[in-house]
Amino acid sequence: MALVPSDALVVVADGGNARLFRNGDDEGGIALRQVELRELMNMDDEGPAGSMPHESTGAQIDEATFAKQLALHLNDGALKHEYEHLVLVADPTTLGRMRPLLHKEVQQRLVLELPKTLTNAPLPDIEAALRAQA
Repeated sequence: MALVPSDALVVVADGGNARLFRNGDDEGGIALRQVELRELMNMDDEGPAGSMPHESTGAQIDEATFAKQLALHLNDGALKHEYEHLVLVADPTTLGRMRPLLHKEVQQRLVLELPKTLTNAPLPDIEAALRAQA
């Protein structure tokens, strides 16, 4: 199987937003196309992922809340069979906040996890980082 299978959902995230892509290459390569952009929403309705130290800053709480929102979005998509394979690219802090919240269905679909901050990187740089994992 290719490292990033055809039609895999590729999530490139940090503590404030996420770019969601699909791999459109049927030949075992990587050709991403962006399908969604997610940002922190409804802060008043949801709290952060896990417990936060009392001295946490507002930015840290926002980042933890976004990690929780993204994990719940991925859980929902997996349970609705919206994707078969998942590649998760995020900074180590965001990955750490998301991991305990990912449903077993998401974990079973996870084919690659890359601890890098690439959210604002140009598409060719994201594709190159994924190819470098081969």
